[in-house]
Amino acid sequence: MGLEESNTVRRDELNQPLHKRSLRQRIWEKRPSALVCAYVLSLTTLIGGAAWAVKQPYPFAGEPVVMLAVPPPEQIKTASIDSAPDVAPDAPPEQPAPQDEAQFTLDPEPAPKKYQQTGAVYIAPEMPLTKAPVFAVTETADIGMLPRIASTGKKPSEAYAKTVSMGIIHSEAPKIVIILGGMGLNEKLTSQAGKDLPSEVSFAFAPYGNNLQAQVDRARAQGHEVLLQLPLEPVGFPATNPGPKTLLADASSAENLASLNWHMSRFTGYTGIINYMGGRFLSSSQSVKPLLSELRKRGLLFIEDGSLPLSATEDVAASLQFQTRRAQTVIDTSPDPSAITSALNLLEEEANKNGIAIGTGSGLDVTIKTVSDWAKAASDRGVIFLPASAAFKGRLS
Repeated sequence: MGLEESNTVRRDELNQPLHKRSLRQRIWEKRPSALVCAYVLSLTTLIGGAAWAVKQPYPFAGEPVVMLAVPPPEQIKTASIDSAPDVAPDAPPEQPAPQDEAQFTLDPEPAPKKYQQTGAVYIAPEMPLTKAPVFAVTETADIGMLPRIASTGKKPSEAYAKTVSMGIIHSEAPKIVIILGGMGLNEKLTSQAGKDLPSEVSFAFAPYGNNLQAQVDRARAQGHEVLLQLPLEPVGFPATNPGPKTLLADASSAENLASLNWHMSRFTGYTGIINYMGGRFLSSSQSVKPLLSELRKRGLLFIEDGSLPLSATEDVAASLQFQTRRAQTVIDTSPDPSAITSALNLLEEEANKNGIAIGTGSGLDVTIKTVSDWAKAASDRGVIFLPASAAFKGRLS
């Protein structure tokens, strides 16, 4: 019996020399424990959930908002505090006049107009915007940094925009977008505008200023949304010349795109483009189409400043399925405080009629001061001011 057992052992040893285990046994013995598996599964779920949450659009993030209903103003009637007249003891009590003979006194001066609305009180209205550049929406080229659409689909017009809740955008209150151009050419005035104007006023920076990126960064840190002011060929060029590398109606698409890239590389942090002049360029659909196609490809907005009576922008944009906006008025064609105030009042009437109205102007000292004073009174009336990008989210005729 012992000999048979010995022979059996020797046969097993021959089948498995040096007592090596099979591959399947070795893998099975090295399997992770149930506790390790649970840890790995939990960690994977946590990371995946965080990545999903980060990509979800949440328009209220980063800007605390309190929504409240503002009731319509009511006039309170109080009793008179004058002494009652003396009445003889035996005199009969005075009978009240019949209802149809009662007299009413009307206030000859109506109260200032106010808008019944559901408003939003911003707890931190001057919250700094996302610091530029955001590298996900930035292309590094030989000429400098250019805007692009990120691999996730996020656009520069979204990455650099000022957050506004959809409740405000779709509210019944009149909403006004004001864009002041020529910023960056006079650093002192640009700095003053950033301090004095509501942070909802947007700034359009000309590409020819000095120290542009620092000025743009300062304006955005004060909460102002930024656009790039693009020089386009006017009627009467070159006697009327917007500046170097102006996009021309008769130039080739390649030449104009090269000029466009130069302008776009001057600074980062803008949501879109607004024209500077351009009466001849914007009247030619052949010129406008390559420009709008490139802006659409790069995820930028386009706003026409309202200084031109006619343009091909709207028709070309429709053919490209590219959304553009056009300002209703230029507020400082006459650089006089009373004229600017009148233009702003007309802009408010337009906002009452159509929900949102866009006005443009220049960063002049008189414009900055007049807009600052008028905006305070308009806010008291219930007017809401929006950054430029918000005009692309609401109703606008």
